[in-house]
Amino acid sequence: MQEAMNVRHQRLKLLALIAVFALPMLTAWIMLTWRVGIPEEHTAHGELAPPVPSLPEWPLVERQASFDGGDWVLAFDCTRDCEALADRWWRMHRALGREAPRVTRLRIGGSAEALPGEEVSQWREMPEWQAAGAVWLLDPQGRVVLRYDDSVAERDVKDDLTRLLKRNPDPRAAEEFEGS
Repeated sequence: MQEAMNVRHQRLKLLALIAVFALPMLTAWIMLTWRVGIPEEHTAHGELAPPVPSLPEWPLVERQASFDGGDWVLAFDCTRDCEALADRWWRMHRALGREAPRVTRLRIGGSAEALPGEEVSQWREMPEWQAAGAVWLLDPQGRVVLRYDDSVAERDVKDDLTRLLKRNPDPRAAEEFEGS
């Protein structure tokens, strides 16, 4: 009798252990299959993956040699109120702190001198997707990841950029680490 109780107790322990590992997997599968409890909204503040060509296809007067495929690019249209826009995005760039060297700003338009960390170019012709004051966030391969209109808050762009930099580690830092 005692031995039968012991076997039953051991079997219950085994079933409980299996349930501890199987129930989360079953729950995740149900959530994914029936889309229960999965948020439908994006966390990005801008337009995600807009229909904009990659940076090498942009109609710019001069190609930027400094875009070596390693930096994220914050490109902004500066066809009106250029000094205020350039200062606005320069301040946001500085607010990135130690991640700031991973981002290059590309000012398109305006005649003022380039601020530190900024590249300047001009539109050769205005593309149909261009909007005055628009901001585009490009990945290291030159693809547009996010697009913002001119009314976006700097904090929203900084939040999105910080999230992207955190989720995408710098491959150049990994190479330096492995090489030493």
